Amino acid sequence: MQTHYILIDYENVQPKDLARLDGQECKVFVFLGAHQTKMSTDLAEALQTRGEHARYVRISGNGRNALDFHIAFQLGELAARDPAGLYHVISKDTGFDPLLKHLNAINICAQRWKSIGDLPIGRASEPTTTGEKLDRIVKKLRSQKASRPRKRKSLASTIDSLFSKQLTGAEVDTLIEGLGERGVISVEEGKVSYNL
Repeated sequence: MQTHYILIDYENVQPKDLARLDGQECKVFVFLGAHQTKMSTDLAEALQTRGEHARYVRISGNGRNALDFHIAFQLGELAARDPAGLYHVISKDTGFDPLLKHLNAINICAQRWKSIGDLPIGRASEPTTTGEKLDRIVKKLRSQKASRPRKRKSLASTIDSLFSKQLTGAEVDTLIEGLGERGVISVEEGKVSYNL
């Protein structure tokens, strides 16, 4: 199976939907500028659950296109190691396009996308039934181990993020009830315990 390498230009795009990559064979690199001192908690949590398959790359210097050069360098290193990989640059900056065109000309599959949502991965596997959604939640909770949500409110937020914040509050409540009916969780006084 080919690995997807996702290189995010965080100065240019701040993704909110990394959860759609769950279950996909991919590695995520988030490039941060020298003066970027804040990142959303949702993104940080989504990256942390990916473990060794996610990495922050903070550049130390300043200057025009400094971050872009770091992304281009990392892309070249990765492509040299895995020429069969699939490379995705997440940025609205069209300056990457000539490099990506060159990579494609030498049979390295690389493309720029404006957002994570535009990626052609994670779409076909989107669960539609409640059962499929519950299976996906259980898989996510098993992967979290020590970092599982301890409160019902945190669990609801985790579920909402897992489905790219596309669920209604009632749908999230139904899924939490479904987890309880499956015996995966129990909720007492707002605190969640797990049986995974």
